[in-house]
Parts: sequence; structure tokens; C-alpha cells
Amino acid sequence: MKQKITVKGMSCGHCKNAVEKAVKSLDGVSFAEVDLPARQLTIAFDAAVVSMEQIKAVIEEEGYTVM
Repeated sequence: MKQKITVKGMSCGHCKNAVEKAVKSLDGVSFAEVDLPARQLTIAFDAAVVSMEQIKAVIEEEGYTVM
């Protein structure tokens, strides 16, 4: 499954890296890339392994807000 998520609070390269690293650390995530100007995360994942709620939770643990 591929999805775009708007993430509020990202403003720099560190933010981008933190979100990508956190999401990629989840089992079932095969791709995660932040478009910083658009404040969007594009993610590809296996919904049988990881849920959107788990993905949102790991982003929020990094201090960002999922819209």
C-alpha cells in the first residue's frame, strides 16, 4: 500500500531525517520519503504487517503532528 501523509512541524533537514528514520524502522515499511516544502511523507508499507495507527504513533513520538 502506498500513501501520502501530511506532517506538521517539520522545518529542516533534521526533521526530514528524523521522520524518515522513525518510519523506516517499522517492520513492513518498504519506503518512506519526506517532501519538506510540501510537508508530506510518502510511504509504502504492507498493511498486513504495520497499521497506519502505528505509523502515525511513531511520527508523533518524534514530536511531529500527523494531519
